[in-house]
Amino acid sequence: MKFEEKIKQLRKAKGITQEQLAKDLFVSRTAVSKWESGRGYPSIDCLKTISKYFDVSLDELLSTDETLFIAEQNSKNKTHSLSSLVNSFLDISVLLLFFLPFFGYKVGEEIFEVSLLNLANTPLYLVIPYYVVVICIIVLGLSNLVVSRFDVKACPK
Repeated sequence: MKFEEKIKQLRKAKGITQEQLAKDLFVSRTAVSKWESGRGYPSIDCLKTISKYFDVSLDELLSTDETLFIAEQNSKNKTHSLSSLVNSFLDISVLLLFFLPFFGYKVGEEIFEVSLLNLANTPLYLVIPYYVVVICIIVLGLSNLVVSRFDVKACPK
């Protein structure tokens, strides 16, 4: 029996609606509907919660193919989450351009290393776009970091 058939059967045997199951598992009713129609699968952690909720083993809940598919999806999600975190920190590290001496500043015959904040006598049409780009990259990194940390799916308890 497929997962979608099994979860529907377990829910009906318990005499609850999709809405009640969703409320008990802290997920949306749409998520439960997708599970029962075969258009989606819960995460591994959520499957553990479902098996405890219905007092069945994961083996009873899933077929072998479904187990492999869900494990694969879970692995992809973790990889995506890690790469998103690394990219966010790289974006935020652009902040160093403001403070570290990456720029040359010529005074007479000598060239000094200066940070972006100490760069002088540079035309505004060059400095302003640079500031805008650096600030946008930092804001993008911070927002990506915040969003990725709050992208938590309910179910495990």
